[in-house]
Amino acid sequence: MQKNRVCIIGCGNPFMGNDGAGISVMRLFEGRFPGVEAIDGGTGGFGLIPLMEGYERVVIVDAMTGIGDRTGEVLTFEVPPSWDLPAYALHDIGIGEVVTIARELGYAGEIVTVGIEVGEIQAFSRDIDPAVEEGIRVAEQKILTILREWIGDQGMRS
Repeated sequence: MQKNRVCIIGCGNPFMGNDGAGISVMRLFEGRFPGVEAIDGGTGGFGLIPLMEGYERVVIVDAMTGIGDRTGEVLTFEVPPSWDLPAYALHDIGIGEVVTIARELGYAGEIVTVGIEVGEIQAFSRDIDPAVEEGIRVAEQKILTILREWIGDQGMRS
């Protein structure tokens, strides 16, 4: 397996309204640039760790609540987002814990997390709020900037 590849992992549930924002961003990169893979990370958790294996650089993009001042705000974390309490059950593990574990185990070199503040999550909805739609566009631009830094403009020609 080639070790210098880049992947973008989108997390979320598209049947939970705004929670599908990370998957929406990931889909914008499917087949877009050679050497950059777009991977559906489902709803996250421990299952993300093996998805990172073999990649030198990873971007994880996810819908998050409580990270921003307004719905649609996009934040980039080069250090894993912190958590207040330790996880007591497997389903409680968050992106911060996953990134920390993946780094410790050597699954990926550089890992950047892009979070979109989504505010309220609605069950059984495919609707995404307009502010979150704007956040999806902003997240795409932030990831393009990250990719330019990692692979240069030459590597981004489709």
